[in-house]
Amino acid sequence: MGATTVIERERKFDFDDGRPVPRLAGVGPVAEQAAPREAQLNTTYYDTPDLRLARAGVTLRRRTGGDDAGWHLKRPAGSGAREETQLPLSDDGVPEELADAAREWTGGADLVEVAHLRVDRFTHDLTGADGRRLALLTDDHVRGARAGDQARLDRWRELEVELDAGDESLLDTLTQALVGDGVRPAHWPSKLSRLLSAELAGDEEYGNAGETVMASMRAQVEAIRVHDEGVRRGDEDSVHQLRVAMRRLRSALRGYRRLFVRQRAKSLADELKWAGRVLSPARDGEVRREILMGELAEFPRETETEHARFALTSFLDEVAERDRTALLAELNSERYARLLAALDEWVADPPLTTSAESGRRELRKALRRADRRLTAAVEALRDAPDPDAALHEVRKKAKAARYVADVARPVLGKRVRRWRAAAKSAQRELGEYHDLVRTGQLLRERAARESARDAFVFGQLYERGRARCAGLRANFERRDLPDAP
Repeated sequence: MGATTVIERERKFDFDDGRPVPRLAGVGPVAEQAAPREAQLNTTYYDTPDLRLARAGVTLRRRTGGDDAGWHLKRPAGSGAREETQLPLSDDGVPEELADAAREWTGGADLVEVAHLRVDRFTHDLTGADGRRLALLTDDHVRGARAGDQARLDRWRELEVELDAGDESLLDTLTQALVGDGVRPAHWPSKLSRLLSAELAGDEEYGNAGETVMASMRAQVEAIRVHDEGVRRGDEDSVHQLRVAMRRLRSALRGYRRLFVRQRAKSLADELKWAGRVLSPARDGEVRREILMGELAEFPRETETEHARFALTSFLDEVAERDRTALLAELNSERYARLLAALDEWVADPPLTTSAESGRRELRKALRRADRRLTAAVEALRDAPDPDAALHEVRKKAKAARYVADVARPVLGKRVRRWRAAAKSAQRELGEYHDLVRTGQLLRERAARESARDAFVFGQLYERGRARCAGLRANFERRDLPDAP
C-alpha cells in the first residue's frame, strides 16, 4: 500500500494528573461523549543529529499501537494545520519516500533516532445528534526519553481535540469550553518539541545584547513550563527548579533593564516576584526538613532523640501538606495563568529598546552594576545592626550577580568566568547560612511548644546550626571578591 496524505486539524492542552477528563457533551453541536477506547502507543522519532527537522516544525516518526500505526511525516500546512504523509509499518529503517520528502529540511544529512515516547491514550468520540463523529478527544499519559548522549526523561499528561467531520469553528468552541473548565492551552506545539525544548531553546545565535539576553530568557521560560508541571505532579526538586527559573528570569529583567521598555519589564518582574513568594513556603519547608533530618541522623538513636524526631517529623509533614495545598491553589489561579501568558507574549514579541542593538558594551555595563550592588552590600556588613539580615542581603546580591553573569557568559566567555565563580561561591555559602538561620528560628519556636525532653534535643540542634553558621561566616569574610570584567 502506498503513501496517503491527510490534513490534521487539532488543538493541544496541558492537563494535570488526577483530574477527570472534562465532559464536552452539550458543547456546540456535540451531543454525546463516548466512553474511552484505550491504546498504548510506542513512537520513535528521527531527525538529523543537529535537529534540523524539529527546528523547522517537521516531525518524522515510526509508531506502533493505536489506529494510526505506521511511518508518519508531519509538516506545517498553514493556519495551525499539519499535513501528514503516512506509510505502512516497516522495520527496514526510514522509508526512502519519506527521507526524500524530508530532504528539503535535512539537506540529505543522516537521519538518526532522537527520541522515544510511550503514550497511554484514552480516546473519546465526540458525536453529533445524528450519531456522526465530529471530533476526537484524547487523554494522553506520556513518558518520553531523549535518545543519544543528551539523555533526558520526562513524563506529562495532555489533552488533544482533533476534528473529524466537524466544522473548523468547532475547534474554537471546544477550546473555549475546555479553557473555561480550567484547562491550559499547550505551551509546546508537539510532544517532541516539549521533549527537546531545552536544546531548541538554548541553541541560539548570539549577536547583539538583546539577542543574547533573549536567548537566556527563552530557555528560562521553557524551564518554567517544564517545572510547573513537575510541581503539579509532585516531582522531587520541582519546586526548587521552578523558583530558580523564575529568579533567573527576574534577574535578567532587572540586570538588563536598559534593553527593555521600562514599565513592561517592571510589571513582569513584579509578577515573577509574586510567584517566587508563592513558591517560597513549600521550598523553605523542603530545605528545613533536609537540614534537620541530616543533623538528627548523626545523633545516637536513643529514646529521647527518637521522640523528638517523631514530633519534628509530624510537624513538618503537617506544614508541608498545608503549604502544598496553598501552592496548588495559587498555580490554578487566574493571576498565575496571566503570568504564564505574559511570559509567552514576552518571548514571542520582546519590548526591546534601541540599547538592545548594542554589542558587548551593554552586557558589561550590567555586570558592573551588579558588581556595585554586591560590593555595597558587603561594605554594609561592617555597621549592620542585624548581621544575619545583612548577610542575607549579600547573598541576594551575589545570586543576582551570578545570574546576570550566566546570561552574558556565552558572549563574554573567560572574562566573566572568575567573577561569576566568586559570586556563586558566596551565594552558596551564604545560602546555607541563611537556611540554617531560618531553621534555627523554627527550632526555637517548636522548643517553646514541645515537652522539656524534646526541647533539649531541639536546643542541641540549634547550637549545632549556630556553630555551622559561624564557620560559614568566617569562610565568607576571608573571601576577596574580584572586580567585574
